[in-house]
Amino acid sequence: MEYVAVFVACIFPGALVAFNDDVMQALPCFTALRVYCAGIWHNAVCCAVCGLALLLLPVLLFPFYIHGESPMVLGVPSTSPLSGYLSRGDVIVSVDGVPIRNAQEWMDMAAFLNELSLNDENHNMDVQSIGTVSNRKGYCVPNSMMEESKRMLVVDNQSSCPDSLTSFTTVPCAYTSISGDDRLRIIEKTYCLNAKDVVKLNKCGDGWPPTITNGSNCICSQDESCLSPIQIPGLIWVEVTYSRPYSLECLRVRRKSFADSRNSDSMESNCGGTFVFVGNVISMARSVRLTAYRPRWAFPLGTYLPNVLERILRCTFQVSLTLALLNSLPVYLLDGESILEASLLHFTLLSPRKRRKVVQVCLFGGTLISILAFLRIVLYGL
Repeated sequence: MEYVAVFVACIFPGALVAFNDDVMQALPCFTALRVYCAGIWHNAVCCAVCGLALLLLPVLLFPFYIHGESPMVLGVPSTSPLSGYLSRGDVIVSVDGVPIRNAQEWMDMAAFLNELSLNDENHNMDVQSIGTVSNRKGYCVPNSMMEESKRMLVVDNQSSCPDSLTSFTTVPCAYTSISGDDRLRIIEKTYCLNAKDVVKLNKCGDGWPPTITNGSNCICSQDESCLSPIQIPGLIWVEVTYSRPYSLECLRVRRKSFADSRNSDSMESNCGGTFVFVGNVISMARSVRLTAYRPRWAFPLGTYLPNVLERILRCTFQVSLTLALLNSLPVYLLDGESILEASLLHFTLLSPRKRRKVVQVCLFGGTLISILAFLRIVLYGL
């Protein structure tokens, strides 16, 4: 070894070790190849260790964290459409009755609902001047609640609902497309109801998962009617169920619940609930930061530790893998140049002159391709 150097390329630190060429040429071919590949093997081992740590992270953190049951909210920006509904430390339990176990399922469910809405809009393209039933999600509303809504409409002398209420319309068991001639009939069958009260009722319609409605859209009793929210095309009606297990109110009520089982209603109101989101579900899903880890005990900064560890391991894995692949390329002044020369020494059929020619061609082609690939990455990144 002649010298060791440390350098900084742009913002990335690096190091190199220069060997004596006469000493390296005197070594056996396989021994010299092992020396040249030492840096690459170190990066490969680092990648393997980081990958194994990522796989075993849920097991390593099991005594302190719950993994893969329900994602926990790490942050909700003020510009998020869910601001005011969710906050840091809340746990997302389900979306439209479908249990959510991690952040990926949260995004997949949003994409599925968005695709379902697009298909529903294409199926009802003839409806333009009025809102359409949002994916045929219905609720079994008691007739008494519908009568109160009807009396309110008559007193107020209006066909649209006030801002605090939501428009619902009856949904028959056999769904039929709505034409423009039926607009007057739909207005007469419109009911203004409080969405917070409606979401607590039993569900009906074919817009829910089969596990909720048992595969039937007519599950309401005789004194109930199936009503669905009327929404503007492009907006999706989504139920999000959440819990707040780490809030002070929930912890206080949970302690009292051990002594008095009648506090279940109070515990439900303080420890979470269900809210309705109407809008773009893709922007909704992307606007919150989630983690699959939930601390078993509420302690400061405990919510961020698994996410920080995952980021460190992922970044180390990606950087090590990039360095290993980069150094193995047949490019001038990189380890790939020495590896290529040492590898060609095993081909005894090539004369020294042909060997040098092959090395020059491979190095020139590898360097040119690497430069073009790097420029393409930079240009597409801009």
